[in-house]
Amino acid sequence: MSVSSPSQPKQNLPLLWSILSVVTTLLVIGVLFLVVILAMSPAGQTLVQGMNSLFAGSSIQLWWYVTRAAGIVAYLLLWFSMILGLAVTSKYLDGLLDRMFTYDFHQFISLLSLVFVGLHIVVLSLDRYLPYSALQILVPFLSPYRPAWVGIGVLSFYIILLVTATFYLRKRIGMQAFRVIHILSLVGYLGATLHGIYAGTDSVLPAMKLVYAGTGLTVLFLTVFWLVLAALRKRPAPRAAPAHASRPKSQAGMRS
Repeated sequence: MSVSSPSQPKQNLPLLWSILSVVTTLLVIGVLFLVVILAMSPAGQTLVQGMNSLFAGSSIQLWWYVTRAAGIVAYLLLWFSMILGLAVTSKYLDGLLDRMFTYDFHQFISLLSLVFVGLHIVVLSLDRYLPYSALQILVPFLSPYRPAWVGIGVLSFYIILLVTATFYLRKRIGMQAFRVIHILSLVGYLGATLHGIYAGTDSVLPAMKLVYAGTGLTVLFLTVFWLVLAALRKRPAPRAAPAHASRPKSQAGMRS
């Protein structure tokens, strides 16, 4: 009778999380695709009219609420992904969680944040109060509403998309390029924070001010912690003193 080693469940965790992340992402994309197809069909139009009557969907502010909610969820997921990424780099969770588990969970959360960013972008095109064209959504600084801060948000989306793509290109580009590109996630997170604060209509609320302050300070603290650890690791180890330097003077005099 064979007995599996205790480390076998830990070895299976990365594979399980990779499968879960891919399956979840495909399911969410598939559901969004089916919703769009259904909404374009005659039966979908009837269903949409019924939902509008039931939930006051004809309100001109409905899509704005949806896109803001999706944006806030995407920001919180991005923040959580940053925390996990800094945990992998700084190794401060290694005593609590398996390192590969933390890495794969970080990858999964990054993908999930992109899904909600996609929802945030798609719903903007459905908004009837301030409709966006495809160019205004995809090209930075063309937005009719606060173009500078919305443009920074678009650039941050592309940066986060690039960083997330490197999860699947790590073997081709090498670990050095992978790590360098991943540093850009700090720039993407900063841009997303500025976008949320200065382009978000609900950023004046006390609750949202607390959210941005708390998440921003957390990432700042962990980033400084990571930089300090990196600096300490690069310091050269102190050289050992020569053996004759520690010899008592009395013994040296007796030998002479």
